[in-house]
Formats: sequence, C-alpha cells, structure tokens
Amino acid sequence: MKVLHVEGGRNLYGGAHQILLLMRGLQLRGIQNILVCRMGSALAVAAAPFGEVISLPMAGDLDVGLIHRLYRVIRRVSPDVVHLHSRIGADVMGGIACRLAGVPVVHSRRQDNPESRLAVALKYRLHDRVVAISKAIGEVLLSEGLPRTKLALVPDAIEITPWVEHPERSWLRNTFSLPEGSLVIGVIAQLIPRKGHHLLIEAMPLILRHCPHVQVLFFGRGPLESSLKAMIRDRDLSDRVALEGFRDDLQRILPCLDLVVHPALMEGMGVSLLQASCAGVPIVASRVGGIPEAVQEGVTGCLVPPNDVSALAEAIVELLKSPDRRRAMGLSGRQWVENYFSEERMVEGNLAVYQALLGRSQ
Repeated sequence: MKVLHVEGGRNLYGGAHQILLLMRGLQLRGIQNILVCRMGSALAVAAAPFGEVISLPMAGDLDVGLIHRLYRVIRRVSPDVVHLHSRIGADVMGGIACRLAGVPVVHSRRQDNPESRLAVALKYRLHDRVVAISKAIGEVLLSEGLPRTKLALVPDAIEITPWVEHPERSWLRNTFSLPEGSLVIGVIAQLIPRKGHHLLIEAMPLILRHCPHVQVLFFGRGPLESSLKAMIRDRDLSDRVALEGFRDDLQRILPCLDLVVHPALMEGMGVSLLQASCAGVPIVASRVGGIPEAVQEGVTGCLVPPNDVSALAEAIVELLKSPDRRRAMGLSGRQWVENYFSEERMVEGNLAVYQALLGRSQ
C-alpha cells in the first residue's frame, strides 16, 4: 500500500508529531509513505527517514493553486489513498485535488471548533472518511451533520519510552534560572487565544498568595507572544512567568516539572497532556473538548470549568500543596497513557481506515 500524507503546518507541534509517529508505524508495517508538506517546514526534515518528502508552496485556506500542485503530485506518485492531516487549505484544496484524481481520501480533524452545517455538508463531501482524534470532536461533527458512516475515531498517540526518565531538577533550575526550592508549572501550547495562557497569568496573584515559590514556564510560539509579555510585565510577574519559546527537549524538561497546566478554551485532545502523563506529571486543565478523554479526573489530574480563574487557581494550589497526591497522579498517568494512547493503537486505527476504504473501492 502507498499512502500520500498532506500537512500544511509550518512547525513541529502536536499534530505534526502525530504524522511522524504514523509514518514510522506504517513504514514498519511495510507501507510506503509519501509526505507533501509546506516548503521550509520543520516536518520536512523530521519525516525524511520514514518516506519520500515533497515540499510545495502552501499559502493557506485561499491558496486555490494548491489544487493543481497536489493534483500533479497525486498523478505522479499514484497513491492508493491520500490522508489530509491539517486544515490550512489542505482539507478543501486537497480534497478537490483527490476528487479530480479519483483517489480515496481521508481527512483528520484535530480541533473541536464548531463549523456551520453548510460548511460541513460542502467540505466533508470531498472526503471518504473523516478521522476524529477524540470522541468530543466526533460528537461535534455528527451534531453538525456529518454522516455517521463517514466518521472514524482514532485517538492520538504518544511515544512512551523517551518520557520515562529520571528528573534532572538541578539541570532545569540552571537552564531556566529558577530559584532553589521552586515549584515549577509548565504550559506546553502554541501562543494562540484558545489555549488560555492569559487565564493562568490572571490566576498567579491568587496562586502566589498560598504558594509563594511558584515559577511558570510557557513553552511554545505564536502570535500572542508580545501581548502575553506585556500582560506579564503589567502585572509585575516578570520574575515568576517566563516565555521560553519552542523546545525540542521536552522529554528532558517534562519529568522535572511539578505540574502541567492547560487552561484551554477549546481543545481537540491535547497531545501535551499525554506527554505530561507519560512523564509522570500531574495536570490541571479545562473541562473542554477532548481534554476529559486525555485527563482522568481525580486520577491523572484535575479538571476545572473553562474561563474560570478562581477555579483554576484553587485546583493548582490544592495540588501544589499535596506532593503525595501529585506523585500518585503521575504514576497513574504513565499507566493510563500506556494502556490507551500507544503508538501501535493509533497506527492500527488509521491503517484500518485505509484498508476499509480500499476494500470497498475494489
């Protein structure tokens, strides 16, 4: 079998990392991978060991020329199935290109943001299957009119082994200039509005009142960087909250954290939450989207209502003051991820979708 993957994102965030895991797993099963991605993307380099990589100009949702560029690639490589992994124009333009080429097409839906019934009726008509990475996303799609026969559920996965390491807390303190005895909170998310970084900044005075040694590290890039820095500065929190940008050594950082916080307003699943659990770190997150599928309430972390600063601060303080409970949640989190979010389950789930499509078309 030959699978052509299409990803329009520029950075190697959670969704792009899922493509790497999928391509690696498919390659081990004898499947030939071809990846079409944006020129200059980090994914192009990372995916090279797992298949042929073709870089194309991708200018976003209105890039009509992408139809022709993808069509030419499809005709040249003759894939058995095309898997569209992102929006950013690839979902619609890629779907049209596949229809013109007469190739079965799968689209992965990673976000739980609502779409109009008209958009769902028109866009997903282009796709033979729509893969939701969480039950919450699947429910949104069905509520907006997606036929149940088109929907498949394949949860995200996480690499298990690299995250189970001994914490190097002195290294973390030295790397990020943290005071001795700090309780360190990490937020791993793009700096975009729906991730809710501002809520944690607003909660900091309440948190510091009860836990005066807290330090917060934001890991990720995005358009809100300047405004978040201004917000931190205006609240006199520059010695407490730091923006550390994108890091490719999270497997070393995460086990050293005391808590991972994810105050998102919308979220399809939250790969960073699976990473935190795999690293043995408890979580405080919003009860939205697919997050309750990634975080077991009271077992691997605590869930709070979205956009509720007081509830967020209270949950964080409660866990920071309970080291034994944090430790127990961390141990439970590792087992939870190993049981339900393994790479093998994700790869087999997507492969089953391809096989069902090809079996029906032959």
